[in-house]
Order: sequence, then C-alpha cells, then structure tokens
Amino acid sequence: MTATPAPPADPRTVRRTVILSSAIGNFVEWFDSAAYAVMSATIAGRFFPTYDRTAALLATWAIFAGGFVARPLGAAFFGRYGDRIGRNRMLALTVLAMSGATFLVGLLPTYAMIGVAAPILLFLLRCVQGFSTGGEYTGASAFIMEYAPEGRRARFASAVPVTVGLASVAGSGLGFLLTSTLSTPALQSWGWRIPFLLAAPLGLIGLYLRSRVEDTPVFRALERKDDIAQTPLRDAVRKCGRQIATLFGYSITNAIGYYLMSSYMIAYMSEELGYSKSEAQLTNVVSMLAYSVACPFAASASDRYGRKPLLLVACAGFVVAPLPAFWLMKTGFVGAVIGTSLLAVLVAVIGSSNVPALVEMFPARLRASGSAIGYTAAYVLCGGTAPFVATGLVSATGSSLAPGVYLMSIAVVSTLVVLLAFRETRHLPLGRDTVREEPSGTEPVSA
Repeated sequence: MTATPAPPADPRTVRRTVILSSAIGNFVEWFDSAAYAVMSATIAGRFFPTYDRTAALLATWAIFAGGFVARPLGAAFFGRYGDRIGRNRMLALTVLAMSGATFLVGLLPTYAMIGVAAPILLFLLRCVQGFSTGGEYTGASAFIMEYAPEGRRARFASAVPVTVGLASVAGSGLGFLLTSTLSTPALQSWGWRIPFLLAAPLGLIGLYLRSRVEDTPVFRALERKDDIAQTPLRDAVRKCGRQIATLFGYSITNAIGYYLMSSYMIAYMSEELGYSKSEAQLTNVVSMLAYSVACPFAASASDRYGRKPLLLVACAGFVVAPLPAFWLMKTGFVGAVIGTSLLAVLVAVIGSSNVPALVEMFPARLRASGSAIGYTAAYVLCGGTAPFVATGLVSATGSSLAPGVYLMSIAVVSTLVVLLAFRETRHLPLGRDTVREEPSGTEPVSA
C-alpha cells in the first residue's frame, strides 16, 4: 500500500512558527543586557570595592563593554556557520550559549567571597554572552526575512526589535519588582541573581522551538543549487565592502541610541540625576514599551516608503532631539518619561528599517557573514562602550547633558552616510546571487 504524502504545511502557520521561534530565542539573548543594566548599581557593589562609587560603576560598565570584545569573533564564527551550515542551526547554538552563560552569572561568587577572581569570572562570562550575541540579531533577522512575504518584510522582521524591547521591559519590570519588594540586604545578597537565573528555562524553550523549524526557503534553494559559499567571510569582505561600510556607518547611531536608552539610563537617572532606583526602572519600562509599540508602525512605514527615507528621518531626529530629551530628564519624573520615550521612538524608527536593510543589502550566499560584520562592528565600537563613554563624559565635564551631545555628534555622521552612500534595498530579491541590482545596461557584481 502506497503511503499518502503529508499535505504541505500552511505557509501562514509556518511563518507564525518562524516568528515565534525567532522571537523567543532573541528575547533570551537580549534579556541578558537588560538584566545586567537593571542590576548595574548592585553589581558594582558586589563585584568591586565600594570605596569609590564612580570607579566601581565605571568598572561595571567596562565589563559590560568587554562583553562586546568577543562579538567580532562571534560574528565571524556564526556568520560563516550560518552561510555554510544553515541559519537555523546557527540560531540554536547562539541561544544555547547565551542562556548558559547568563545562568552562570547568577551563580557567581562576589568580590567579598573570592576577591579579584569575581570580576574576572564576570568578564569571561560576559565574553561568552558577547560571542553568542555576535550572530544572534543578524541571524534572526535573516531567518525571519527569508520567510517573509514580498511587500511585508519589515513588518515581519519587526518581531526582532520588538522582542529586544520586550526583553528590556521584562528585565526592567523584574528589577522594579525586586527593588520595590526586597530589602536592600536581600537584594544585595540574592535578589540580584534572579534575572540571570531565569535565563536557563527561557533558553531551553527557545532551543526547543528553533529545533522544530525547517531552514529558510532561501538557504534550502542554495543547497539545491550546490551554491553554498565555501569562504563566506573572505568573500563578503572582498565583494561587499561598500555594503559593510554603509551598514556600519548608520548602525553606530542605532547602537549608541539603543544602549543609552536601555542600559545606561537606569544608572544615569539614579546616580547622576538623583532619582530613586524604582523611579529609574519604571521610567525605563515605559520607554521600552514605547519602543516596542513604535516598532511595528515604523516597520509598516518602511515597507510603504522605503528603508532610506525612514533611516534619514531617524538619523536626522537624533541630530536634534537628544539634547532636549536629556534636558527634560532633569525636570522631574514626568519629564524623564517623556525624554526617554522620545529617544525610544527614534531608536524604533532606525531599528525597524535597519533590520530589513541589513538583510537586503547582501546576496543570499554571503548574507549572514556580511550583515554580521558590519552590524557587529558598530555595536562593538560604539554600542557596548556607550554607557562607559557617557559616564566618563558626565564625570569629566560635570554636565548631565554630555551624553546627549555625544549621541547628536555621532548622528551627524550617520545622516551623511545614509544620504550619500545608502542605496534603497526594499525591492531587492532576497534569493539573488549578485551583490546588488544595477540599473539596466550595467553588469551586476556576482557574489
């Protein structure tokens, strides 16, 4: 008796599963940064001597930035892995590495227990987290985009920045709950560990969901044609240099804006502006909710009007808005909510066009490698260092507005990059084997 073939899966069901698996895995990846930011002031007191509070906080942010040092290695490893072995297998590895390292942070002994070994171990685990993150964001973006229907790519891909925002909301919300309900001794003794320990069950859920989804139609087509790149990193650098440089040039504003908004702001409001930790965390929750809500709307506009107009609007907004936003934060709690939410919406606008653009800019066989190099470089050099630089600028200048000036200066560079170097990507086919589509009469560059 001949077996009846299984009916083809409903494309809508497949896409929902793809979005869910990518979203949960991405949530786990970014919950780490949220947890670290929420507990930054407490971590400073648990992993460093407390005789100089500013020095301890700077050291905490230095370790935060140190985790970004491993991102280029992760981008190289996972980018190559994603282009040679598959997007889905790459994402399963990233969520496993991240959740394991974050869980171990929650088990670390403190400075009072083992001395200088405590911050060293914290730094090493941050490096594992950074290594994992090097391939996660761009990998999840490519995975969703390569399943998305034409004309709605940005809306589908907005699940990636939305889950980043929701991870920060969850981390900040949990931090607000812990600081509001626990005594200071309890928070310093064991309460700060809770956000990190939650990574283990969340990671297992993400790993399970990702293991149940087939790789993307684009990658499977490459396998059928036996067109898998053998040296994707080298080929991406050699053939996609312009795209990598352009992606880096505008992603630096995305990186600084996001990490000032999500990671630095809690410590800034409590340490520099005198707000209580609960007020700072509540403000962060509201601003990250504003970011999460704004992402789908910005993505819809990107699908309708194109990536370049939205990137220009966001970068130009960062040229003028940060100084008023940081001034508002000094005026009181309501002003702080408005100021941080203004920055959050701008980050949503740039991020919701950046996700589809960084995927569309590169040909299918070099996509994971090329996008990971350009995007990760921006976050290593500018995103991970943003809280450290901002804290140092405030200390050096004595002005609480210094972080805003810093962000505005970087945004000028990104605006020029988008205006002069970025080429619209909305209509480029994701399965193409050329670096870009040229106007008729010119020869496309083969990947």
